[in-house]
Amino acid sequence: MFYETDANDHGLPHDPFKSCIVPRPIAWVSTLSTDGVVNLAPFSFFNGAASDPPQVLFCINGNQPHGGIKDTLRNCEETGEFVVNMATWDLRDQMNTSCAAVGPEVDEMELAGLESLPSRLVKPPRVKASPIHMECLYQQTVDLPSTIPNQRNALVLGRVIGIHIDDSVLTDGIVDLRKIRPIGRLGYMDYAVVDDIFSMARPRV
Repeated sequence: MFYETDANDHGLPHDPFKSCIVPRPIAWVSTLSTDGVVNLAPFSFFNGAASDPPQVLFCINGNQPHGGIKDTLRNCEETGEFVVNMATWDLRDQMNTSCAAVGPEVDEMELAGLESLPSRLVKPPRVKASPIHMECLYQQTVDLPSTIPNQRNALVLGRVIGIHIDDSVLTDGIVDLRKIRPIGRLGYMDYAVVDDIFSMARPRV
């Protein structure tokens, strides 16, 4: 099959686009509003952008159901800080709870029954149960095209200035993903868990 995305004439029950980019890691982003309210939300258009210095990017699509830009984007742009917490199999339900469309006065970390930890270099707290956290300074927003009037598609870039790794997930000095079991987003309402890992050496020229 073939379809043009502008026409969206695929003829399928659901748009297959997101199922063509899988699995997508999840940025479980904690921020702090200027009023001191904690926000926690997952974003699956996420990845590392560079390693020297380490930088990450994630995308925030659309507005809040009650109007206005999403809390994570507003907090990043107004305070200049955020934390990426790793979403894992053990935390899948709490991650899902934190994506609820609630007002800016609601603390999603509290809503999901999660304990927090203070960060070292930034003000937003970390998810205590998550095994890896990246403390980030907001760098810039790149506004992407949007097909919905007055709704932002925003790509957020941040510089990672501190990384926390739980010692219990290290094996011989290497981050052991079999212990962590991170989850990723697929298409529709589907997710994947990383528990089958293989290695390949790069070819020598």
